[in-house]
Parts: sequence; C-alpha cells; structure tokens
Amino acid sequence: MLKQDLKEMMKEKAQAVQSIVCEIGSIEEAFQYAIDITRKQGGTVLAAPGLGRQDPSAFAAFRALCEQNGVALVKEGLRAEIGKLHTGFTVADYGIAETATIVQDSSSEDLRIATMLSEIHVAVLPVSRIKPDAMTLENELKGYMQSPPSYVAFISGASRTADIERVLTIGVHGPQELHILILNEREA
Repeated sequence: MLKQDLKEMMKEKAQAVQSIVCEIGSIEEAFQYAIDITRKQGGTVLAAPGLGRQDPSAFAAFRALCEQNGVALVKEGLRAEIGKLHTGFTVADYGIAETATIVQDSSSEDLRIATMLSEIHVAVLPVSRIKPDAMTLENELKGYMQSPPSYVAFISGASRTADIERVLTIGVHGPQELHILILNEREA
C-alpha cells in the first residue's frame, strides 16, 4: 500500500473514533501546535517525556518555545506533576491505519503518565511509520518482547467508557482528546 493511501486511511479511521488529525511538515510545527492547544484550553504545563533522549536539541528548542509562550515544559519526574499536566506530547513508534491506533513503547512511567493522565494527548506520527494493519507490525512487536520488561500501548482515540445505563463519558480513564499530527517527512 502506498504511503499516501496509508495516510488517508489513518486520517479517515482516526476521525471515525473522534481523534483530531492534521498533517504537519516539521517537528517545530508539532511543538507550536501542542503549545497552542495547551494555551487555548487554559493549560500551563506540557509534558514531553522521551523527547530529550531522542534529540536533546529538539527538546531544548521546544523548551525555549514553551517559555516564550508562558507554558512550562517537563520531561521527567511527572509523578510530581500529576494534576497539573494539561498536554502530553509524544512521538509515536508506529501507527496502524486500519484502526487509527498509535503504538507506543510506554515502558517509561513518565511516558505512561503523559499519555494517560494529561487532558490532551498530542502524538506525532511520522508517515513512514504508518502500517496498514496490526499483522504488519509482527516483527516490531517481537522486538519489544526481546527486551523485557516492556509496556507497549495501543491507543485509539480519546478515553471513553459507558456505565451500566449506557451513558458515554469521555476522558474518565485517560485524555479527553487525542490529536494525531501526521509528520510528512522530506524525501531524501
């Protein structure tokens, strides 16, 4: 399946589960998007665990942008920030187009806190990491299992639950909104 087809399927399925999807051209656009959504909704704390390990200069740029916009950026020790976190910012390991699922190695407690206890989860998904279905992730999932302990999260849409009377409630067991930013990488 072509990248464009996978991207379109991911967008269509994500919208069906009430995720907010947009395309971006750079990680800097993702930073600004996360800051804007945080400020628009009255938040003051944004968490980006794991970003500094992948690219320290990207985290430094994100922190500077947050400071310019009056938003605090944290990357570790998130247990102390519970209750203050507004937006969790992550870069997804993979996306499954068929179900609009974000796949993320969540072995880090800080990453789990950011993706489960923030009001908003903003996930950057490089278009090259979108797979058609879960079966095409078999080798990658085996890789996670070879280095235990691993905690792999499959995230599809915002948290939702219905009680015994079938009353749908959003955000009880996780974020109220999932924003998927599909990163269109430049061809080399």
